[in-house]
Amino acid sequence: MKTMSCKQLGGACEQSFQAKTFEELVEQSKLHAMEMFMQQDEGHLEVMQNIQALMKDPEATKAWYDAKEQAFNALAED
Repeated sequence: MKTMSCKQLGGACEQSFQAKTFEELVEQSKLHAMEMFMQQDEGHLEVMQNIQALMKDPEATKAWYDAKEQAFNALAED
């Protein structure tokens, strides 16, 4: 298992996610993002706007995703 925070994934808080794979971690992060959206958390909403803008460029999106996955892969096991 490895642990990353919302902030390490580009988010707005220190909520931690634990997973065996990066894909599992992404799913947990998405659920967290939905919760924060429902709560209209200002910090998370700002990050979501930035990510939506990034997603308009597929190459930039892939580079961002790949960088986060590399950071996850570089982490030591918990």
